[in-house]
Amino acid sequence: MYFPDETILPKAVFLTWEARMNAKTAQLAESGTGIVRLFARFALGASFLSAVADRFGLWGQHGAKNVSWGNFAHFVEYTGAVTSLFPSSLTVSFAWAATVAETLFGVLLIAGFKIRVTSVLSGLLLLSFAIGMATGLGIKTPFDYSVFSAAAAAFLLASWEPDRFTLDRLLNRSRN
Repeated sequence: MYFPDETILPKAVFLTWEARMNAKTAQLAESGTGIVRLFARFALGASFLSAVADRFGLWGQHGAKNVSWGNFAHFVEYTGAVTSLFPSSLTVSFAWAATVAETLFGVLLIAGFKIRVTSVLSGLLLLSFAIGMATGLGIKTPFDYSVFSAAAAAFLLASWEPDRFTLDRLLNRSRN
């Protein structure tokens, strides 16, 4: 590092200033990372809950603009296409299992509770959706709906420690 004329300001002043700037930069980076994690959690959680809302008609009836299913019967039909490698007798069970899992994971991600476990399970669920979509509907479908990307985001969330925007961190502080 270049140090100007030390007769004016000693080298120690510059080193102290540099250390403070590095600490500030690290603090800003950590804060930014926390915001990004919060955004990822909310995006994944809201996506899960939106899909559940759609299958119960909360976004509109089947056939309406931007409505995928509109009711549970159409979702079960779609589930049958995605799980075509399994016996059709399991389709309704798969539809309900996906609905329960997406509701639970959506709420837990938004709340920031049990983030690591929830993120891993969310990633596995999304990966299973992607594989089912690829085998039942063709490889293009999970790419078009960014299911692989969402699974990757969930797995990335699992690799971070809970941050200040999570219920996990709040509960951890109250225990200590």
